[in-house]
Amino acid sequence: MNEDRLSNVTPGDGRLSKNEKREAARDKARILRESQKKKDRRTKVLLQGGIIFASLAIVAIIALVIVNSVRPVGPGPRNMASDGILISEGFVAAESAALKSDDEPIPNERDEASGALAIQMYVDYLCPICGDFEATNGEYISSLVENGKTTVEIHPITILDRLSQGTKYSTRSANATACVANYSPDNFYDFHNLLFANQPAENSSGLDNDELIALTKEAGVKSASSIESCIKDQEFKSWVNASTARALNGPIPNSNIDKVEGTPTVLVNGLKYEGSVSDLASFQAFVLQATGADFNEQSTPTPTPTATPAG
Repeated sequence: MNEDRLSNVTPGDGRLSKNEKREAARDKARILRESQKKKDRRTKVLLQGGIIFASLAIVAIIALVIVNSVRPVGPGPRNMASDGILISEGFVAAESAALKSDDEPIPNERDEASGALAIQMYVDYLCPICGDFEATNGEYISSLVENGKTTVEIHPITILDRLSQGTKYSTRSANATACVANYSPDNFYDFHNLLFANQPAENSSGLDNDELIALTKEAGVKSASSIESCIKDQEFKSWVNASTARALNGPIPNSNIDKVEGTPTVLVNGLKYEGSVSDLASFQAFVLQATGADFNEQSTPTPTPTATPAG
């Protein structure tokens, strides 16, 4: 019984014998089975294709993750191997090789035998209390450096990005200082002072990149075009984030503190200044005391009636 014959008969046709009806039913069942097998094969092919496609997508995602995870670590700036830049007489920066952003920093050791005075400052350029400290004590610190036997080591960190309307001014300004340290280190101190002289208010958008670039030129930087590109590309952003994390997590070498808990954090010969940020006489007295103090890591800072500055 062929399919053409089956297609020409209808169920209940009284002209078919019992055997013919049985034969027709068998043929119809066979055709249905073959049709279902074809459908099952198509479904299987589509399913296998989907699994292969999904597998390839997963492989691609894994490959992307691996590529990103092995991407070279961002660079750190030259002359900031300690996570800060060391400025000495003549406002000349100490030279040091560039490290990768996640490399362990190399602290600058103080020459205690020479009686040199070492000032370290951890600052966020959006921090208003840092601005107050700079306005009060900046000229005094500059005079100490000018007279020799005093170094100032500046550590730009970023903790106030949330207060710049999404522009991440703290990070951008810290990156800009790293750009100057890398390409024109002897102009760093002037640029640092200009950032505070032109400090934007908290909860503002801060200075834009063009304004930061203009300040680098006002500071008289060399390699101005390289610095401009560095600021726009945020060349040292990963280093800024990594060095900030190191400061906030500690340790802080050659000091009597474990970590930075706010800005400004000012250390004189390793001792943390706890006095008023807007009282020059208080800071001068602390400097004299720290100069005559026998430094050791267990020393404690002399308390004063004012609260600890925090950014």
